[in-house]
Amino acid sequence: MALEFGDSRRGWWIKGGAALMVVAGVVVWMRSSGDAPSATQPMPVVAQPALTVTLTAMRAAEWARSLSANGSVVAWQEAIIGAETNGVRIVDVRANVGDQVKKGQVLASLAVDSAQASEAEAQAMLKESEAMLAEAAANAERMRKLRDVGFVSAQMADQSINNEKAARARVDAQQARHQASAVRLHQSLILAPDAGVISARSATVGTLTQPGMELFRLIRQGKLEWHAELSAAELAAVREGMSVELLAPQGERVLGKVRAVAPAVDPKTRYGQVLVTLPPAPGVVAGMFARGTIQLDQQAKSVWSLPQSAVMLRDGGAYVFIVDDKSQVHERKVLIGQRHGEQIEIVSGLEQAARVVESGGAFLVEGDVVRVAGSAK
Repeated sequence: MALEFGDSRRGWWIKGGAALMVVAGVVVWMRSSGDAPSATQPMPVVAQPALTVTLTAMRAAEWARSLSANGSVVAWQEAIIGAETNGVRIVDVRANVGDQVKKGQVLASLAVDSAQASEAEAQAMLKESEAMLAEAAANAERMRKLRDVGFVSAQMADQSINNEKAARARVDAQQARHQASAVRLHQSLILAPDAGVISARSATVGTLTQPGMELFRLIRQGKLEWHAELSAAELAAVREGMSVELLAPQGERVLGKVRAVAPAVDPKTRYGQVLVTLPPAPGVVAGMFARGTIQLDQQAKSVWSLPQSAVMLRDGGAYVFIVDDKSQVHERKVLIGQRHGEQIEIVSGLEQAARVVESGGAFLVEGDVVRVAGSAK
């Protein structure tokens, strides 16, 4: 009996251990196939925003047809002033950069010692020649009278007449020398050839004049021009006399007129120039870079526009980036028209309701995810 009891007890422990092992295996299987991720299953990837951007949209506006351009302000005409005599010392300089001068005003003076001496010598030689001419003329007149009454031969009379002609020729030569010396004396004064503004000065007291040496540079009559750079298609729309508005560095607006349109474009840049006459205005100086607008007509037209910062120009085309509902950006090629202030006309290639990246498009590529900070007002 005891032996049977021991056998049944041992069988119970064996059955109980087997059951526990089955339960543990089921739990392990459930965990491996349920909540715990598989080692071979990839984790989901969340895209990081490439840039924080502000959005804008096209706006409707009424613009007069115009062209915006960049260009340089230059002198209408510039006179290069130098000395007409060489190797003469500058003794006085009377004009400086920025001075308003009149036509014929003395800008500088040269040493006159040698010129005065040459003038005095030429004048004395002229007087001597005139005295010799008077004597030769008197002798010739006496010989003519004696020849007529037969007291002298025709040969002697002709000789005296020839002596008179030679004396007269010497007087003419001395007069020319005297005029030349007077001109050299007058050239000791450096004069302004026209009214205007001195834009450059290299004349210095004590310097010897040299051939082709520039002493002063003069903006004739103080007139300035704006040379706008336009494409061939834009040049065709511009006419002489059109109004132009130039924006000065201080913010003032200067009104000018188209004086001439270039008949050709530069073969390297493919741009031509429009010459615009400008009135005197503070802050507008030769050599400065400026932006202006040429009014093609006065009749306004309806346009859709974007800020210029939203439009990228490259490879001869214009592009913008739009943002979809998933905050991804997509590049769109657009056709642009005229500019007006900081706005640029969008002719085609974009829906009116499109959400456009206002700035920073140069740092984006197709498909980038962005963080939207807000919309421009």
